[in-house]
Amino acid sequence: MRCRFNLISGKRVRAFRALAMVVGGFSAAGIAMAQVPVTADRLAALEKIAAANTAAAAAAQSAGDNAWMLTSAALVLMMSGPGLALFYGGLVRKKNILGTMMQTFAMMAVITVLWALVTYSLAFGTGNAFIGGLHNVFLRGVGLAPTAYAPTIPAQTFVIYQLMFAIITPALITGAFAERMKFSAMLVFMVLWAFVVYSPMAHMVWGVGGFLNAGGGRFPCLDFAGGTVVHVTSGVSALVTALYLGKRLGYPQKQMMPHSVVLSFIGACLLWVGWFGFNAGSALGASGLATSAFVATHFGAAAAAIGWAAAEWIRNGKPSVLGGISGAVAGLVAITPASGFVTPMSALWIGLIAGVFCFFMVVQVKNLFGYDDSLDAFGVHGAGGTLGAVLTGLFANSVINPIFGAGKATGFFEGNHRQLLNQLVGVAVAWSLSIVGTLLILFVVDKLIGLRVSEADEREGLDISQHGEEGYDWNEA
Repeated sequence: MRCRFNLISGKRVRAFRALAMVVGGFSAAGIAMAQVPVTADRLAALEKIAAANTAAAAAAQSAGDNAWMLTSAALVLMMSGPGLALFYGGLVRKKNILGTMMQTFAMMAVITVLWALVTYSLAFGTGNAFIGGLHNVFLRGVGLAPTAYAPTIPAQTFVIYQLMFAIITPALITGAFAERMKFSAMLVFMVLWAFVVYSPMAHMVWGVGGFLNAGGGRFPCLDFAGGTVVHVTSGVSALVTALYLGKRLGYPQKQMMPHSVVLSFIGACLLWVGWFGFNAGSALGASGLATSAFVATHFGAAAAAIGWAAAEWIRNGKPSVLGGISGAVAGLVAITPASGFVTPMSALWIGLIAGVFCFFMVVQVKNLFGYDDSLDAFGVHGAGGTLGAVLTGLFANSVINPIFGAGKATGFFEGNHRQLLNQLVGVAVAWSLSIVGTLLILFVVDKLIGLRVSEADEREGLDISQHGEEGYDWNEA
């Protein structure tokens, strides 16, 4: 036995003694342990401890990642209610606040059930390059074990996190047809939209084998947290819906001012906070990439708020509160696809450009063409999402995210000139799917049950005509 251990090299002995010191945390016990002669039993014990430590580290990482992702899911849900509900609710006239807020709240319920039954499977299930399959309907096979989408968190955590994106996306569209669509028609429209537009787009960009998937699609489009999937689809669909429905009664001759910028201000601030879960959560773990996305998100929003306010100040002689919060939301939209790919300084540039550009779209382009996008869903989300997707292709940097492999350029300015084409293809697909799909759905729903409330109901307001309630009771007791 003694001869056998004399065969162990001095290097190996020193290595195991070093391991003993690490295991012991360089404590007195660990140092003493390292001085004990190496034996077969001792080698086995050290290997066992090392394996246990590796397993413990993996478990700790999984627990930390899961905690962050559940928190992120809650933050994204907060973006819908109360964030978006308050933001949109304050922008309409007081006779429509409940009807407007209820549209967002309804998405929280309806899209959740739909996601569990079938649309999760269509978005992330195994399928072809354009749509997932039905393997995960009723969440079949979706348990607590990790999947290829996120190897350190339970599959159900991934499902619930992605659900929050599926909820807020159709809710964004409601801003375009605020104050004039029937509640029943809105429900049918959104259910069909989730099938026809959202699920295919989510699969193409984020699903395994998707046509636009950055991890191997035909045209690898960089979309970290939903520039094309969420904002382009909702914004373009919003424009199509606004055009199809026509203008509100009296628009634009009659001014339809927000009834409470205070509510919108609170909603916008909640959106800003919740957006950290939206973007940083898309790292799918508590990692350095999540930190980078968090920083980029904040910087982009701040720069855009300044950009919009400055443009408004120059044009109108004073910056408005509504302009400031609208600019922040525009920056959050534009930085969404880029958040996991760009440096902090690039995020500032993206935000600043987005703030000025979206101000121009809302103030100049909308007035030029005269369409009634009630709450500027297209001007902020459609235009901002499109701009953000293109700028992502320009500013993406492998220092932040070497998604195409170590040593390979990511964005145009870094040397990957083809990426700009990939981004344009992604935008084109999102625009095309949104236009065609939305027109088809609007036509079907209009023929089946009608889309628009009657003239009398519109004058009375959605709160009374659609829900039999009033948001405010001004009568004194």
